[in-house]
Amino acid sequence: MNHDTGAILVLSGPSGAGKSSLITKIEDQIGAYYFSISTTTRPMRKGEIEGVHYYFVTKEQFENDIEEENFLEYARVHGNYYGTSLKPVKKALKAGKLVIFDIDVQGHDAVQKRLADITTSVFITTPTLGELKRRLNNRGTDAQEIIDGRIEMAKREVQRISEYDYLVINDDLDEAADMLVYIAKAARMKIPSIAINEFVFAWENND
Repeated sequence: MNHDTGAILVLSGPSGAGKSSLITKIEDQIGAYYFSISTTTRPMRKGEIEGVHYYFVTKEQFENDIEEENFLEYARVHGNYYGTSLKPVKKALKAGKLVIFDIDVQGHDAVQKRLADITTSVFITTPTLGELKRRLNNRGTDAQEIIDGRIEMAKREVQRISEYDYLVINDDLDEAADMLVYIAKAARMKIPSIAINEFVFAWENND
């Protein structure tokens, strides 16, 4: 049974778990996709590019878009807003693409409430908390206060793994990437309820 409405793949997990590295590694193996770029109010970091890593806006701009319901999901993390604009997501789904989200557990909740029929979710994490701490400290991009905040958030997020369809433990990058490719391909096969209902109706009325 084929459909051309596109599909959604949600990736969540602690900062430092390797989500970005995994996405880069699998992008040539999963077909046409759109990586949803978040909008944020946090300052741009060295090396980041507007429209590639994030859309950077002011707090006032972000809150105005909240009022106009222009976000699929949004959350406030470490004092900054992060959100996903609806317009490019709808366009990509209509084109039959796999839309990939890199969002936190709050964002996952929001996507499931609105687009559960075509959403497959994956929680990506390090094998242990100790390994996560090591990776965050070795990155050297954040102050210790920020690292401590990320670790505390990770402890809370891990408690919600059961809400996801799949768990990928990123201990070996190649193995984790292979698993994610299989999941991405399976996500494309998920059929919306309306399409199933249409099939059942047609099946019953063509005897």
